[in-house]
Amino acid sequence: MTAPDTGQGPGTVAVGYDGSEAAQDAVRWAAEYAAAGNYRMRVVHAWVWPVFTKKLGPVKGVEGSGLRHSAEAILAEGVDLARTSLAAARTAAQSAQAGPTSSAPVPADGAAEGVAPGATAGTDSDVEGVMEAGLPAPVLRDAAGDARLLVVSSRGLGGVLGHVAGSVCLALAGSSPCPLMVIRRRRGPGQAAAPVVVGIDGTFRSSAALAGAARLATIIGAPLQIVHIDKTSGRTREGHGRHVRHGQDLLDHFLAEARSLAPDLSITGVLREGHAASKELLAAATDAEVLVIGTHNREGGPGNTVTAVLNKARCNVLITR
Repeated sequence: MTAPDTGQGPGTVAVGYDGSEAAQDAVRWAAEYAAAGNYRMRVVHAWVWPVFTKKLGPVKGVEGSGLRHSAEAILAEGVDLARTSLAAARTAAQSAQAGPTSSAPVPADGAAEGVAPGATAGTDSDVEGVMEAGLPAPVLRDAAGDARLLVVSSRGLGGVLGHVAGSVCLALAGSSPCPLMVIRRRRGPGQAAAPVVVGIDGTFRSSAALAGAARLATIIGAPLQIVHIDKTSGRTREGHGRHVRHGQDLLDHFLAEARSLAPDLSITGVLREGHAASKELLAAATDAEVLVIGTHNREGGPGNTVTAVLNKARCNVLITR
């Protein structure tokens, strides 16, 4: 990931952490994104046990025991991982900018690029930890109230709490106060970014989805592919032809909009035919880094397309607002 001039200024990337391997991947992805976009990080742990039991304290005579202590340890682990990953991502970005034969420049005050004066990469001023009692979805939603992006893994909370995780992404898809990134996989070291694919349908959601996709593609250094689905079912041959022309005009409009938003990006457009938008979007995103889709307003829920994509996508998914 490379750091663009986004013109956005300071901001926070919130990420959910429950100690699972999937959550570790989410934190690492969030750290790379935060480093590239010059953002701070907020690691959030939902302490679910108070919902189920009142026996939260330590076992008598057993040091370091108890559900509260366990939750605090999980949060501390997540914060430490975020700091380490953020520092590594910033160092890698500086090395890439400096070139293969030069050392990355170090500012006179000793701070890494994008870090407030007097701080060092990955320190307390860059990463904060938040632990709140409650189920994951409402805790994460509240903690991301002022965030630019909320990052979560697509799975986690194994064992007895496994049933809780299945509903977290869907609940946040319809209620998150900011864009939601669902992480299923991370790019390998040195691996080029696959395309960011964004679905547009001409509704009010499309411009927000396109802007979010262009911003993401710029930050992670990926090409952008815009996809429009022409729903052909039940149309006459003549009606189908008119609709295809309309679909191409719509696609051309959003291609022009994307190029005005990010003139340096590699941007392509694809017009696909099919009755089920989610099926066609998933097919278009088979080799994608991220599939970007818009959602309904927070009061209306995520919608059928978002629900289907979250259940079946093999790539990362960004749900815009």
